[in-house]
Amino acid sequence: MKDQGADMEASFWHEKWKRGEINFHQSEANPLLTVHFEKLNLAKGSRVFLPLCGKTHDIAWLLASGYRVAGAELSGQAINELFKELGLAPTISEAGKLTRYSADDIDIWVGDIFDVSAEYLGPINAIYDRAALVALPADMRKRYASHLMQITGAAPQLLISYVYDQSKIDGPPFSVTEDEVRQHYGAAYQLMPVEVKDVAGGLKGKVASTETVWLLQKISS
Repeated sequence: MKDQGADMEASFWHEKWKRGEINFHQSEANPLLTVHFEKLNLAKGSRVFLPLCGKTHDIAWLLASGYRVAGAELSGQAINELFKELGLAPTISEAGKLTRYSADDIDIWVGDIFDVSAEYLGPINAIYDRAALVALPADMRKRYASHLMQITGAAPQLLISYVYDQSKIDGPPFSVTEDEVRQHYGAAYQLMPVEVKDVAGGLKGKVASTETVWLLQKISS
């Protein structure tokens, strides 16, 4: 049975893209990615998964840096714009309930991330989660984290989270505390905060917030 909450979440994001309300979309690669990505110690050609990727410029940076990219995104509009901005003509095919957009070194699945399977995704060397965990409401984050680990084999992650007084403004991005990050991922990963900084001007210019970059390395069995 389809999750009604997930349907409401989907319509929320589709409307944001349709209206151009994408202030969460940055005009260049995230400096937290460009500074800390090397901590994942990936060989060139490694395949990096970006959940809920939108049309982020982080993808262009990863491709230009010699990595392959896989992504999942709800909005087909975002992915059409992404490929246009990358100057790539994707091959488009159906994959179950998803639509797959592919070109050299890049594969994006459009649809519900919970419909993305390990079989569809293929081998993943690392995850870069700038906007997925923090985009989901609290009742979906545990399910998301479990699903993400399952489809990627708990690949190492670079994860970005925010902490702020959520009674003052609504997410997304939502406030996700260190305790919650550890609840979701502590059994599978060693977690290391590699940078904690104040959000300049406050989150959405309204509320004091800290931003944390986490390095998650799989615990050896």
